[in-house]
Amino acid sequence: MRNLNQRNQIIEYSLKLNSTNLSPLRSGNISLRGIEDGIEGYLITPSGKKYETLKPEDIVFMGLNEEEEKNNSTNKPSSEWRFHRDIYANKKEAQAIVHAHSPHATAVASHGKSIPAFHYMIALAGGDNIKCAEYATFGTEELSKNVIKALDNRSACLMSNHGQVAFGKNLEDAFELAQEIENICHQYTIALKLGQPKILSFEEMKKVLDKAKNYKKG
Repeated sequence: MRNLNQRNQIIEYSLKLNSTNLSPLRSGNISLRGIEDGIEGYLITPSGKKYETLKPEDIVFMGLNEEEEKNNSTNKPSSEWRFHRDIYANKKEAQAIVHAHSPHATAVASHGKSIPAFHYMIALAGGDNIKCAEYATFGTEELSKNVIKALDNRSACLMSNHGQVAFGKNLEDAFELAQEIENICHQYTIALKLGQPKILSFEEMKKVLDKAKNYKKG
C-alpha cells in the first residue's frame, strides 16, 4: 500500500488523541503531507470512524488542488479537510496537522478568547498570544479562512466554540504542540479564577520568542 508508514503513523497518533484525552471518540482529526501517484497532497483521517477501528486503508489521500479523495478508499475524508488542505497550501513548513476538541482549549475557545501572554510558553505557538479563529460552521470554507487568518505567524490557534489546531514538522511535533496548547489553556482557566493575570510585556515576549526558536533543539 502506498504511504503505508505514514498511514500507520496517523493511526498511532489518532489513538493517542483518545488515550491522552486530547480528543475523545471520533472527535478531532489528523493529517500528514504526502505524495501519491505524483500528486502533492495529504493523508487524513476518515469521517465518522472511531480511531480504535482504523486500518491503513481507511486513511484518505487528498490532492492539494482537488476537492475529492485521490485513492480508492470508500471512506469520506474528515469533514475538516478544507482547513487541513489550506494550511498545507499556505504554510510550507507544515508537514503534519493535529486538530483536537481538547477540554480546556475548547472551554477557552467557547468564549472566543485569544490567550494573552500570561505565561512565556505562549511563545511555542509562534507569537505573543494564541489567537482564536472566529466561529464558522465546521467543514466550511469560511471556517478554513478564519483558521488561516488566526494562524498568521503562528503554528497553532484556538477555534471559537470548537477546539484547537496545531501543525509541525512531523506528527510528533504537531501532537506535542497540541498538548502544550491544552496545558496552557488549562493554566489560563485556573489563573482567571483568581482574577486577571499579569500579562508579560511586548519587550519581554520578544526576548522569549528569540529564545523559543532554539527551545526544541536542546
